[in-house]
Amino acid sequence: MFSELAFPIFEESIRDYHQFDNVDQPINNPYPKDKIEHLLYLKNWIDTVQWHFEDIIRDPNIDPVAALALKRRIDASNQERTDMVEYIDSYFLQKFKDVKISENAKINSESPAWALDRLSILALKIYHMNEEATRKEASEEHRAKCQEKLNILLEQKSDLTTAIDDLLHDIETGAKYMKVYKQMKMYNDEELNPVLYQNKK
Repeated sequence: MFSELAFPIFEESIRDYHQFDNVDQPINNPYPKDKIEHLLYLKNWIDTVQWHFEDIIRDPNIDPVAALALKRRIDASNQERTDMVEYIDSYFLQKFKDVKISENAKINSESPAWALDRLSILALKIYHMNEEATRKEASEEHRAKCQEKLNILLEQKSDLTTAIDDLLHDIETGAKYMKVYKQMKMYNDEELNPVLYQNKK
């Protein structure tokens, strides 16, 4: 099952990041560049760094100039995240390119890689909610509430991993087929964002 490969890699990336817990630390991807494991690790690393960007920018005392610079980094990270999803979908397109599609095959509402994107974020939620559920200096009430939330997240993990594996099985057997639409983000494009192209004049 693909989720049994992916989720532990997401967890590994999160653990590696938290050895230093610094958004500027370099990535040390342990997997060969020609393997899907490399893309999965990199995907989650990007998500993990962005998770902490989002924490930092919510500091009510952040310097406005620093906040603007961080917003630019978040924008760039979002683009990286989207690009990585498309790389992972390219892997699946290649993997299943010779599958004979059933006449009654249906398309899924999201591609496999976008479902894995949700699983990567879910791994981060589980990690950080577990931290809160076991934080010694927090109140017992706080820990109990976080444990309840953690239980729900773990249930979501079970449901999502099952759904991902079912989707990949359906694609592999021709019961469903893949179609990947490029995200075509407009706000970073100087030709498509009116604020950017008007400033070029």
